Amino acid sequence: MPVTETEPVGDADVPAFWQRLGLPGLADVHVHFLPPRLLKRVWAYFDAAGPLVGTEWPIRYRWGDAERVDHLRRMGVHAFSALAYPHKPGMAAELNRWTLDFARATPGCLPSATFYPEPGADRYVTDALDAGARVFKVHVQVGGFAPTDPALDKVWGLLADTGVPVVVHAGHAPVGTAHTGPAGFAALLARHPRLSAIVAHLGAPDYTDFLALAERYERVRLDTTMAFTRFFDRFVAFPAAELPRLRELGLAGKVLLGSDFPNIPYPYAEQLAGLARLDLGDDWLRAVCWDSAAALFDLDRPVAPPAS
Repeated sequence: MPVTETEPVGDADVPAFWQRLGLPGLADVHVHFLPPRLLKRVWAYFDAAGPLVGTEWPIRYRWGDAERVDHLRRMGVHAFSALAYPHKPGMAAELNRWTLDFARATPGCLPSATFYPEPGADRYVTDALDAGARVFKVHVQVGGFAPTDPALDKVWGLLADTGVPVVVHAGHAPVGTAHTGPAGFAALLARHPRLSAIVAHLGAPDYTDFLALAERYERVRLDTTMAFTRFFDRFVAFPAAELPRLRELGLAGKVLLGSDFPNIPYPYAEQLAGLARLDLGDDWLRAVCWDSAAALFDLDRPVAPPAS
């Protein structure tokens, strides 16, 4: 498809993209910042195309924290998360200390936290909420646990009661495991129907099932992370027949911009270009790229200085 005036070709074009839409900037709910040693291990795993990656995946933004924050700001990403996630017991509480400290020192960063099915998870989640956490992240694939693990029942109840959203990687992409897929997530929602959840990657590859869950449950949303990029479409392209449902959900505030920055093998602008190529309308782009996250997280104005 030819490039249109709405498609940013490179990262330098991103400010013009959101300015043309009349937005104050972008809000990205799926950004990762991790303690340096852990981030290096994550990047090494991607470099090796580990079993949960399954394909060559060169990290585009292999920079330090300050350089990555500056790049987000130059593009006009005025609100972003710092999602971390544990792959074993005993990690989550320390990760929360790091990500919450990072948010306090980083204007524009939503205070972010995580958890794992282990004794005491409800206590450190309560501590994170008391410390101001505004978004959580759970990675069912990497963590290797079922969303309905009994050790997490109190945690899900806490989040449902507070309404604090949790970004959940519940889909099979890029590699399915015993606990990924819509069935486990649907069982979780049956237990906690008031849970405020954001399904990562639009639930790829089971887009249709996850769209249905977002339609059924008032507080279930989806993020666009990697969807509609040329890289991702090679493996799990979104079905064209479901675009009308995606448009309706987006206009209803249920589709949010996500990118997976910095752990992507293409320019950040490609995520936005992929959304523009859908031709679902400027109102849809405004909702996805800023308005819906602004409503969810009470972002009345840019939370970082405008791009220069």
